[in-house]
Amino acid sequence: MPKAKYLLVLSVLLSLLPLFPQAQQQWMVYFRDKQHLGYNPYTYLDAKAIERRIRTGLPVDEATDWPVNESYVNQTTALVIEVIMTSRWFNAVAVEADDMQINRLRQLPFVLDVEWLQPSRVLAAGYEDYDTALRLKDTEILSGQLKTLGVDDWRKAGIDGKGLRIAILDVGFDRADKNPAFDQIRAEKRLIATRDFTKRGNNENVYYSNGHGSEVWSCVGGQIGDKQIGLATGAEFLLAKTEKNSEKFAEELNWLAAAEWADKNGADIINSSLGYTGKRYFNWQMDGKTSFVTRAANIAARKGILVVNAAGNEGEDSWHCISAPADADSALSIGGIDPATGYHTGFSSYGPTADKRMKPNVSAYGHVVAAAPSGLASVQGTSFASPLVAGFAACAWQAKRALTNMQLFKEIEKSGSLYPYFDYAHGFGIPQAGHFLPIEQKTALPTFSIIENGDSLAVEVNAYREGNTPGCANSGTGYEKENIPAMDRQYMYYNIMNASGVLDSYFVLEVSRPQVFAIVKSDYSHGETLNVRYAGYGISVKIQ
Repeated sequence: MPKAKYLLVLSVLLSLLPLFPQAQQQWMVYFRDKQHLGYNPYTYLDAKAIERRIRTGLPVDEATDWPVNESYVNQTTALVIEVIMTSRWFNAVAVEADDMQINRLRQLPFVLDVEWLQPSRVLAAGYEDYDTALRLKDTEILSGQLKTLGVDDWRKAGIDGKGLRIAILDVGFDRADKNPAFDQIRAEKRLIATRDFTKRGNNENVYYSNGHGSEVWSCVGGQIGDKQIGLATGAEFLLAKTEKNSEKFAEELNWLAAAEWADKNGADIINSSLGYTGKRYFNWQMDGKTSFVTRAANIAARKGILVVNAAGNEGEDSWHCISAPADADSALSIGGIDPATGYHTGFSSYGPTADKRMKPNVSAYGHVVAAAPSGLASVQGTSFASPLVAGFAACAWQAKRALTNMQLFKEIEKSGSLYPYFDYAHGFGIPQAGHFLPIEQKTALPTFSIIENGDSLAVEVNAYREGNTPGCANSGTGYEKENIPAMDRQYMYYNIMNASGVLDSYFVLEVSRPQVFAIVKSDYSHGETLNVRYAGYGISVKIQ
């Protein structure tokens, strides 16, 4: 029988040792190989999963889907306290064991390595009387959360995510089985499967514990009467409960197990409004390859799944940067926009990654109206920006079905309202439906000029409003907010990029006078570039 060798890139946590001898800990035990053992992908995988592999040019029979060697699992089981889960993707089992048991495991010839899983999650933050009443402000937010993503264009084109299957990995879907926001999904049998990964066995009840997942699901494809909450109202869904209200590494194991389950059941898109930060990792580990859950997200992407993940809600605390698995290079990471200002909301986590890649990739409203367990409610967090973009992605993929997941990833970036400009607060901006539809795209007319005068570069707009003195955002630590409605504001975005393509600083200015800002060239190093974006038009110039 053919064998597949696994050279796994293990987390730097391998260098850490438990603090107390003989303490029971959780470990990941990686095996050296696996055998085909008569594996039949056409009976193991859902037809949608087969279709995705064929459409994206992936092999239908692929080694990471082969079952883990049963003999290896049995021998491991005999030596440990408990086997928690088995991962085909990682060719490994997660176990609970003490130090002596782990030392014995290390001696087994089929064990490649053993990784300690740190003990310690951060949430990216009766229906007869279901309350659908909204205040005027919330009605405006509900309208804006979809209008900014092109809901009118999607409707005109008859696009609603039909044919796409979306898996939602979350902390719980309290009473979502009765929530009217999902009546149409249930009536049309578009809820394909549910699974609670926080319990042993094939437990299908996910409708308890926490309403966070219900709110997230509504932002993907919920609708109550004429109140549309998410864009993908025609999609199919898989719901996975992966979190408890206690903090243990098991949540990352559950994330992996749920992703493998989603793949098997034909998911095209995974939405994860979850993040793992300072309780388990250091900032420098947000490098797209170190954290356990990030490695799982990257494998899911290699299976042809578009992984959409919240950037995190740590923008205003000491952690500050994006969380895992939003740091994954193959995860579409979503930042939050404040509807009151039209730009980055303070709590939304900042990029770049530890290895200086741009994150977030795009943004959406981080303050939304969602279908909570007892009624429509105003909620906030990148937890809700992420599902808004997941619904957008389903519509975009329906419109351009021939794209692979990573081609779609890039096209969503290109559709951003700021593209090709970017920064570490907004990414490429808010995705635009027109990029995916046969809508005539107008050429952006020059809205400003960059004028060189001796040692200065001055940016002057071609037309401007009289108004307040420009407000300024600093280089990635928050924004000054002025009491002016967002629809009345005109913003200029600019950044300073070094020769390596990394941003040294970035700003948002409110335009209220002809000369918006100027820089002194001698203050900058050779090879730096000034990038400016205003009203759909952009310019890049070398400073020296």
